[in-house]
Amino acid sequence: MKLPGAWWEEDHPREACGIVGLWSADRPAALLAMMALCALQHRGQESAGIATSDGLVAYLHKGMGLVSQVFHEGILRSLRGHLAIGHTRYSTTGASHLQNAQPFLSETLYGPLGIAHNGNLVNALPLRRRLLERGVGLSSGSDSELILQILASPPEAWGSLAPPLEPEGDPWIPRLRSLLCLSPGAYALVILTREAIYAVRDPYGFRPLCLGEWEGGYVVASESCALSMVGARYVREIAPGEIVRLDPRGVTSFAGGVQPSPAFCVFEYVYFMRPDSQREGGTVYSVRLALGRQLAREAPAEADLVIGVPDSATAHAIGYSLESGIPFIEGLLKNRYVGRTFIQPDDRTRQWGIRLKYSPLREVLQGRRVVLVDDSIVRGHTTRQLVQLLREGGASEVHLRIASPPIRHPCFMGIDMATYEELIAHRLDEEGIRRFTGADSLAFLSLEGMHRAIRETMPSPEGGYCAACFSGRYPAPLPEEVRGHPSPKFIFGRIRSAQ
Repeated sequence: MKLPGAWWEEDHPREACGIVGLWSADRPAALLAMMALCALQHRGQESAGIATSDGLVAYLHKGMGLVSQVFHEGILRSLRGHLAIGHTRYSTTGASHLQNAQPFLSETLYGPLGIAHNGNLVNALPLRRRLLERGVGLSSGSDSELILQILASPPEAWGSLAPPLEPEGDPWIPRLRSLLCLSPGAYALVILTREAIYAVRDPYGFRPLCLGEWEGGYVVASESCALSMVGARYVREIAPGEIVRLDPRGVTSFAGGVQPSPAFCVFEYVYFMRPDSQREGGTVYSVRLALGRQLAREAPAEADLVIGVPDSATAHAIGYSLESGIPFIEGLLKNRYVGRTFIQPDDRTRQWGIRLKYSPLREVLQGRRVVLVDDSIVRGHTTRQLVQLLREGGASEVHLRIASPPIRHPCFMGIDMATYEELIAHRLDEEGIRRFTGADSLAFLSLEGMHRAIRETMPSPEGGYCAACFSGRYPAPLPEEVRGHPSPKFIFGRIRSAQ
């Protein structure tokens, strides 16, 4: 079976991308966008791109690889203008090719239109079919191109779905409202036009998007860590179903015309977001500490030390240590200079891959009973190898503690979560997973405990959360084409092969 991404990477879900959009009165917009994308690099490493506008002409550059590999000084100088959007990608729909890299840029009746997108369109298949039936050609397998084509069309082309709200004299607002009506999720968008930047979150608010400002500019980005990178002050989250415009007049907010029903993805807190990002009045780091503390209350262990899988589970492990009183210590070292590859070796070679990324500290582990804390288990192969590494390093016992519930269902809301067949918690019960991993004991955080830790840590939550990968209860309705299939990649892969 072909595994996504690098063959030596951790067995974790994959995020779709990071996005940024900004208006700057006195600083090069392209340079600021590149700096913000560097802060969002953890959200996607396959490709990066920036589109800019100087009020007359739009400019675009994108390429495969990390932000630092795609952009250099000469390219940034060629991206002229005071408006910019940027994107760094991990593919969830559309293969890993340059044609699927973002932003997408097109010419329309009202000038250039660029889009960068984080998420998946839940109903991409019927929308794609409607565009093709109207004679609209599509050049990629990315559902982001669908969004661009929808926005380039007049709202009446889709049956006047946009609710009859007062006109604002802006041709893009009715189109954005039509999009919000056409597809319930899951997306956060930044949009470049000749004279303004727009930001949109779907009515469920599955994916994060926040607003910042500095003297002389405004910025929207997937996470607040990108705001601080460009010297901006965090202002607030873009609300579910909200449309925001950035231009020389400032920040203007528009109602999307669809009743919001917030269902923010809890996995953003568990794994995806950078620990230093802030949201809802708290930090992601504080949430992960709380998850680790709750895990220690629910699943204590008799052990000598606590170890976290670096780097994603470090905060969870510290929380477990603080609550349990068991010392936290580094027991696994991570090689941060192992790059990405898309070579798919044989199964035997793949089993060695984890040793390229982690090594045990023998003097710490020798004869010790260890609590190994991780944020999640998806397929279970990496977890099993980590347990084996700790035993080879001298650990006498390995007690596995997972700071989230068992993942039993795939995600259709913009995260590559694997198929039902690949999810170990869908196939095996807790004892079966323990035997598979070789741990002496295994416990997951309960769904109730996870929600309790988040609620207690976030002072001003915007509403509910999506935990469908744990519970199977999807907040957005799934189309007939999607319901019953094992994975969104199966659906969209079939579309790509038909092109």
